[in-house]
Amino acid sequence: MTSLYVREITREEHLAHLRRSPDVSHLQIPEWGGVKPDWLPESIGWFEGEPTGGATGDVMVAAALVLYRPMPGTRRYLAYLPDGPAIDWRAPRLERWLDPLVAHLERIGAFSVRIGPPLVVRHWDPATVAAGLADPGVRHLRELPPAGIDGYALDAAERLRRLGWRPCEEDDDSGDGSGYSSGFGLGQPRYGCHIPLAGRSEDDLRDALAPHWEQALRTSESADITVSWVSDYDLPEFHRLYTATAAHDGFKARPLDYFQRMWQALNAEDDDRLRLYVAEYENEVLSGALMINVGSRAWHSYPASGRRGRQLRPSSALLWRMLCDALASGAETYDLRSITPALTGDRLVGRLHFKTGAGGRAVEYLGEWERPVGSQGRMLQRALGVYLGRR
Repeated sequence: MTSLYVREITREEHLAHLRRSPDVSHLQIPEWGGVKPDWLPESIGWFEGEPTGGATGDVMVAAALVLYRPMPGTRRYLAYLPDGPAIDWRAPRLERWLDPLVAHLERIGAFSVRIGPPLVVRHWDPATVAAGLADPGVRHLRELPPAGIDGYALDAAERLRRLGWRPCEEDDDSGDGSGYSSGFGLGQPRYGCHIPLAGRSEDDLRDALAPHWEQALRTSESADITVSWVSDYDLPEFHRLYTATAAHDGFKARPLDYFQRMWQALNAEDDDRLRLYVAEYENEVLSGALMINVGSRAWHSYPASGRRGRQLRPSSALLWRMLCDALASGAETYDLRSITPALTGDRLVGRLHFKTGAGGRAVEYLGEWERPVGSQGRMLQRALGVYLGRR
């Protein structure tokens, strides 16, 4: 079996690879590096052969985006590959892919590596989730029978453990439980929601709506809610709704310039990477959301709504229009992003009800994993945890 090595690649090389293999997360395209100014981005590639002074003739078989965050007061970095890398996770020898990655990151100065294997371990059909929500005795998705379990993903988890990786949700062993990821804004959701689009028609999608969702959509249609695909000129109005949503749901809102930077970065190479949709009633914007398009997937991101006009169900009209547009553009999956796995006692249960009612299946990812690098890796992980615990 041919060995692999990892080296830095140019943005153009990365984009060329994505044109051949486009189905990666939007967090793994080179444009995403421009969205995160506090991180240092690097595009890397896996090549078959042996590194010989930066050979250019070897074949690139995979690519990834790495985000580096410096450890305060040092020249060492935390290296993060969100929703990645997009390698052959079903390969019998994961070390063939991961060891060259760690070796490259160690040369750069990483003291810790964090990855997010893009693998779904379990999924649950919408009807199963609805039954769980209606049963007060069921408190968590894991208590429901899954519609499918991916044995390859479970096997990947065991192989990661044998190679020295550990799940990030496990407590760190610094003794104080402070961890370190939250201070860097890390962490992709462990549970998500997907609406399959491949091979389906708009009528199929409508027939799959839960009764409460169909009624909400009819309400918005009767009220003549208008949904439009708009431009970055409307980002300030969207941000107004987004900050209201943040205040209501209790999370910290990102500033307007974050979304303006996202628009510029993601649409730099392809002006259809990022779309903004708004739902209006009598010329007043009531709801909005972003759609990110990469390969065969569309992501429903940063949904926002105000308190006015909720009885008209503008969010249902908004999602339905975006879902139909994604279907028409050839997307095979509509990703509704994060959900809570808790079926009772969680303030986000309403979102779970909304997303699965739209026909989304609940999914559990393999989660994020980390590994210390070098002789000082574990010590620096602990030091960073202490530092952030005092901030």
